[in-house]
Amino acid sequence: MTIKNFYNEMTDDAGRVRPHYASYASWLSEMPEERLAQKRAEADALFHRYGITFAVYGEGAGTERLIPFDIIPRIIPAHEWGDLAAGLKQRVKALNLFIHDIYHKQDILKAGKIPAEQVLNNAQYRKVMQGVDVPRDIYAHIAGVDIVRAGAGEFYVLEDNLRVPSGVSYMLENRKMMMRLFPRLFSRYRVAPVDRYPDMLLNTLRSVAPVGVTDPTVVVLTPGAYNSAYFEHAFLAQQMGVELVEGQDMFVKDDQVYMRTTQGPQRVDVIYRRVDDDFLDPQAFRSDSVLGVPGILKAYQAGRVTLSNAIGSGVADDKSIYPYVPEMIRFYLGEEPILHNVPTYMCRKKDDLAYVLDHLAELVVKEVHGAGGYGMLVGPASTRAEIEAFREVLVKYPERYIAQPTLALSACPTFVDAGIAPRHIDLRPFVLSGEDIQLIPGGLTRVALREGSLVVNSSQGGGTKDTWVLEA
Repeated sequence: MTIKNFYNEMTDDAGRVRPHYASYASWLSEMPEERLAQKRAEADALFHRYGITFAVYGEGAGTERLIPFDIIPRIIPAHEWGDLAAGLKQRVKALNLFIHDIYHKQDILKAGKIPAEQVLNNAQYRKVMQGVDVPRDIYAHIAGVDIVRAGAGEFYVLEDNLRVPSGVSYMLENRKMMMRLFPRLFSRYRVAPVDRYPDMLLNTLRSVAPVGVTDPTVVVLTPGAYNSAYFEHAFLAQQMGVELVEGQDMFVKDDQVYMRTTQGPQRVDVIYRRVDDDFLDPQAFRSDSVLGVPGILKAYQAGRVTLSNAIGSGVADDKSIYPYVPEMIRFYLGEEPILHNVPTYMCRKKDDLAYVLDHLAELVVKEVHGAGGYGMLVGPASTRAEIEAFREVLVKYPERYIAQPTLALSACPTFVDAGIAPRHIDLRPFVLSGEDIQLIPGGLTRVALREGSLVVNSSQGGGTKDTWVLEA
């Protein structure tokens, strides 16, 4: 599949280098490809040595891969980042207000702005959270919002990831790698630093400790070493200077959570959990879970521990709720959205479904609960047989899918086996909500390494780039 008329991050339609890339483009033109290949091999070797990998499900337990790292950065000028950051803060603020509302007064549902059944019957809506107050009324403390650039260069929100958004460790390691490989490059640019993120994350988590706790104990809860993002769990715990724990390392007594230590039980106040809702508490959710902590829901409902992100936050990043986020911004903030959604067809609607079925070869169709690039159809890249097989599923289960136009994602020069060539990219900035809303200037730029591909997920063959936000 070849995408035409895409926005090129480095050059304009006339082939002229954009001003914020000028110095880098000059440097790149003087760099022999053999030297670039040597640097890429050096990066791969270092990532292997440091264990910066991700596990792959379906390829045997413990199978790990290196996420391909591209040595050509994605550069964002200060004024563009300012607009993007303002839009992200606005969006995440509204999403947190929405989650609080649906678990309390449900004003937005009563006003008819969102169909009540879309929320209350959603698989991610947790009735156990109804009426539960959480510190600062914040539910999504860490949000990873997927941004794409399309058309003439406009930014669009593709997804809101509010459950257990991953990838920030690769953002941090990519920057370290670029500074190690090309230290002199950073003298040409005033690149905003990203290494403060672990401190910002820890401060955010501490700021949402239960009421009355002044010196909170924070831990990172991981499903274990076989989880695809285990490297990130361990990395963030180490960087924040907190304990990395599994469910079996903790217990609940008198509605208080404790972790087992060599000095005896220690109270836990804030849990940055990387375990899905269903597996958090075998007494409340899946009884067969061995990943969670029995009784942790009661401790949470009693206000004795903070879970980050909150149980039930996933309803706000479900793809069937996504089309309503602009209305949330208007309803709760009285503002027009700064960032726009991608136009979306909801297949549960009869007219939308009819359109989608007639245009499957042109659209991207996604499961409303899907993630990681799985369970989706990219029409222009699919065979007739694949489209017809998907059509049968769509007709049978229309409520499980949404569809969107195939966007001409922006492209960035990328060093591939054939040399330097444009490859399509997206961006996942990370927004932290605690005492205030803040985000590190940058994010995880993911790149679709296969020519013409629009799927950037690492599990589907995508890679990553360092993201340079320039200081004003």
